[in-house]
Amino acid sequence: MKLISILCLLFFTSPSFAVDTVRYNLSLQYPDPKQQYYIDILELALDASVDTFGEYELLAVNIEMPQGRASTVLELNEVIDVTWRMTTVELEQRLKAVPVPLLRGLMGYRIGIIRKGEQENFPANITAEQLRNIVIGQGHDWPDSIILRHNGMTVVEGLEHTMFTMLRLKRFDFFLRALNEPWVEVADKPHLVVEKNILVQYSAPIFFFVNRNNLRLHERLTVGLNIAIDDGRFQRLFEGHPVTANMISNAKLKQRKVFKLFNPLLSVETKKLQEDKWLWY
Repeated sequence: MKLISILCLLFFTSPSFAVDTVRYNLSLQYPDPKQQYYIDILELALDASVDTFGEYELLAVNIEMPQGRASTVLELNEVIDVTWRMTTVELEQRLKAVPVPLLRGLMGYRIGIIRKGEQENFPANITAEQLRNIVIGQGHDWPDSIILRHNGMTVVEGLEHTMFTMLRLKRFDFFLRALNEPWVEVADKPHLVVEKNILVQYSAPIFFFVNRNNLRLHERLTVGLNIAIDDGRFQRLFEGHPVTANMISNAKLKQRKVFKLFNPLLSVETKKLQEDKWLWY
């Protein structure tokens, strides 16, 4: 009986008998080329784990839904199998995080997009008090809004696809973005530019998340990412991907005044993860 049980276990868990289907959300109405980095990291993790978990099928689900809705759908175990978001305590309670910071912590290095011709409103010697009086734009379901308000910043929220219109119409004056984001976003918007003097910094790792009951996918992504970290593929993708390759040099971090903020949304587990220095920039 013990032999039969072992044989059955091998049959049902052998990679040769299973293909993992992994679905993620991709917007067609509001395409975002920056998401390709996370899709490629996802594919890297799945490729790196083939020897252990078998083949896979990666599918894009073309349904329009903001970050918050995607998390809810994933929590209900419907439509998609994985998403990637900046982590919070609340999100880690609802979903199961794969504890590898996909952008090596640089999601929390924030520089701004402003209206062309208004750089003088953001001088190199700007003070914290002056920064708190500048109206900052953020998405309505982004945890950044909570972090910024917790640190005394003035925030106006809007739908993600309306933010640039709101900036143009002066609903706010400063659109904080992660290091990999602003240059792509202003390339086709001649009325907007990347601000030159300010870096707002807070701890904000972005993780893959899966449904809490999807233990196989969680283990597969964890194993795959760690294999890719150990053999250097993760670092090569991070340094060479079109979305991330030039973000450090473009940002000219040493020329910026740094304002460090406290993130009240981090879990104990995520704070402890910061002790693994290699995972972070």
